[in-house]
Order: sequence, then structure tokens, then C-alpha cells
Amino acid sequence: MKIATNKFVSVIYDLNVGDGDARELKERATEERPLEFIFGTGSMLPAFEAQLKGLAPDEIFQFSLAPENAYGEIEPENIVDLPKKIFEVEGEFDAEFVKAGNILPMMDSDGHRMNGTVMAVNADAVVMDFNHPLAGQTLHFAGRVLDVRKATGEDIEKLNGGGCGCGCSESSAHGCGCGCNCS
Repeated sequence: MKIATNKFVSVIYDLNVGDGDARELKERATEERPLEFIFGTGSMLPAFEAQLKGLAPDEIFQFSLAPENAYGEIEPENIVDLPKKIFEVEGEFDAEFVKAGNILPMMDSDGHRMNGTVMAVNADAVVMDFNHPLAGQTLHFAGRVLDVRKATGEDIEKLNGGGCGCGCSESSAHGCGCGCNCS
């Protein structure tokens, strides 16, 4: 059976970012924890699915996705200064939790959940980056198809009710980087 719309797909892969010798391993889906999804349901990046379409179990894949086909370029307007006081707990700023490099769960004024990366902590503000962590990056995938089969009701429940098959439960705007658009 080949990868096609509404088929259950299981793959293993290494995801590297960067170019040339500067590539860095960002993520690995293993046989113990493969990426599982139902093809063509909108849970994956369209360009990721396009590269896998028509592959069968045990077929090897290797491809790259430019930022415009993955998580986009870094948008300067998604880097914002937020008042330090909104990070206070019981009147105290939590310096252990709110520090450069940490990813914080946040909510916008409309109640949408998102993750932001702390870029810097200044005297009065916290500089937050709400771009996807892989924005601006070329994604390099190398892997193998483990399984392709008709999706069962159990597959649909598991994958639609619990995020994507890689265990990600973050919002699609700021997903886990596994190539999925978790919701």
C-alpha cells in the first residue's frame, strides 16, 4: 500500500536544520516513537506530505523544506516587549521561570494559546519571540516509511483527539517542530 489520502502513516526520521556543515539535529522520530498521522487530513505541513505521497513501507526518503514551505520566515512583528509585571506571581517576578531561552505558554487577548521564547529580560520588560521555533530554518528530513495502511476508527480517535502521533500537544501556531500542525 502507498501513502495516499486518509491512509494511516508511520515514519521514522531525523530532522536537521541549518546548511552545510552547520546542520544541527533538532528532532528524531524513532521506531519506538515514530511519527504517526493520517495523510491528507491537514495535520501535517502540506510540503512534508507532498514529499511522502506515493511512498510505500520500507521506502527511504530524504528532502529539504525551505522556510516558505515550512514555518515561514522570522516575522519581526512577532518579537514583542511585554511588561515585566505580567510575569509576576503573587507580586513577585519569577526569574527562575522567565529567563532567556525558556519557552513559555501564553495566551493572547482572544484566549488563543501560544508559546513564546524569552529572548531577554530587561529592567521593565520581557522580550518575547512568538515566531515558530523553526521559522527561518530550512528543514532537512531523512527517514524511512514504517507503515501505510487503511486508517481505523481507533487511529482517527488517537490522532485527532490527542494531537499528532509524535506526542506533541502544542498549538499549530507554535508546534513542536515534528512537522505536524498539532491542535
